[in-house]
Amino acid sequence: QGRLVESGGGLVQPGGSLRLSCVLSGGTASSYAMGWFRQAPGKEREFVAGIIWSGNRTRYADSVKYRFTISRDNAKNTVKSQMNSLEPEDTAVYYCAAASHPYGIDGTPFDYWGQGTQVTVSS
Repeated sequence: QGRLVESGGGLVQPGGSLRLSCVLSGGTASSYAMGWFRQAPGKEREFVAGIIWSGNRTRYADSVKYRFTISRDNAKNTVKSQMNSLEPEDTAVYYCAAASHPYGIDGTPFDYWGQGTQVTVSS
């Protein structure tokens, strides 16, 4: 069973950018679909973006489409989320997740989760 560790969160002003990274250890990234989720205070965790095992297909929540980009490097067992034009509404704890189904970004459960990294968008 792999372990996911996120990094790259922090405080940024509205309109700014951040890049989140997630490293999978103890597993082979190419065996999994990967995704990013987030949970804001008082809200349920929500899907942000997903990428299939090969990187050839992605899916985004409408709220982040055209602002966030998910990518992966299977050779380095990493997945990233480039977040641009950040808004206060993007403030949340962001979680990296892995799905045992290699194409599983369309509603199938994600099986493994990181500990989360805080993103705060504020002036």
